[in-house]
Amino acid sequence: MTDVAIVGLGIHPFGRHEGVTGLQMGAIAARRALDDAGIGWQDVDFAAGGSDAAGNADTSVSVLGLTGVPFINVKNGCATGGSALITAHAMLLAGSADVALVVGFDKHPPGAFNPRPEEWGIGSWYGETGLMLTTQFFAMKIQRYMAEHGISEATLAKVAAKAFENGSRNPNAWRRKPLTEDEVLGSKMVNHPLTQYMFCSPGEGAVALVLARAEKAAELARKPVFLRSVAFRTRRFGTFEVFSPSVPLTSAPSPTTEAAAAAFEQAGIGPEDVDIAQLQDTESGAEVMHLAETGLCADGEQEELIQRGDTRFDGRLPINTDGGCLACGEPIGASGLRQVHEVALQLRGDAGDRQVPGRRQVGFTQVYGAPGVSACTVLSL
Repeated sequence: MTDVAIVGLGIHPFGRHEGVTGLQMGAIAARRALDDAGIGWQDVDFAAGGSDAAGNADTSVSVLGLTGVPFINVKNGCATGGSALITAHAMLLAGSADVALVVGFDKHPPGAFNPRPEEWGIGSWYGETGLMLTTQFFAMKIQRYMAEHGISEATLAKVAAKAFENGSRNPNAWRRKPLTEDEVLGSKMVNHPLTQYMFCSPGEGAVALVLARAEKAAELARKPVFLRSVAFRTRRFGTFEVFSPSVPLTSAPSPTTEAAAAAFEQAGIGPEDVDIAQLQDTESGAEVMHLAETGLCADGEQEELIQRGDTRFDGRLPINTDGGCLACGEPIGASGLRQVHEVALQLRGDAGDRQVPGRRQVGFTQVYGAPGVSACTVLSL
């Protein structure tokens, strides 16, 4: 397999940005990634990108330049960024391009996401019962998981407090005020056991990456980060996912479990080799469950792992060192690429005030979205 490397990183800060469109944020991130790679837009052979609510990514060529570059729009829920990445990765592996740009951005209005059930293959009854409000799904899923595997509410609070602490060191994060575990637990109850500060918020932001085939990467990057694998999976019958119309009587591996296993197999690297990771944390429980689904620990081990501090910034396996979705918010099109951006930055040693201590050589990312899709990557030096 031909190696593919990340040679350029660009980000537009997450949060709220009045007077700046999502497309403009995407173009800013793209220019920063190109500058980081030391190339111009005219040097890009292929581009892929997307957003959920802020326009078609390919229209950014009106700002970046009309070079005739093939540009594919991607829209795949919270896995939009991961889907765009796998598209560009495949083009490079196929030899159809030497240099590719991937960009993801979004600009969501304040308030909870408000999807229509009919757009997700479900009858209107699902919305009439209130189940389209995803906070209810997340609460039901983590309640069952906590009961089955002995996870405490204190652990959910510790996940959130860690996120806000990490976010306080990240100039691109939205929520930059540290919160204590007691403040997290004492915030307004949304859906038991998840309180207000255990949830992320829809937001705004953009991320772009420049990828190159290995031979080209050697010319461009002072320290390329190799994208060893990208894997994407959707739900099987028997999994309990966002917008599921019922709880299955039989169980099946989640899309995250299967995507992570495929990513590790393709990379020839195991979860035990991972030094730093980014996991989807739309709420605290998601990070807890995804730790096990990705193979980074066994079901139930999260309680000791998190309480011991292993997933902290200075722990054995730092998770969501940029603050994750909890601190950064979730502009859907950008979230998956933000994860890869952060891990690549950490592996390069360029994370500034939030650079984790010690030598880290292998990174992992996992993004999950409705109605049960997951994309995972393995990165290394």
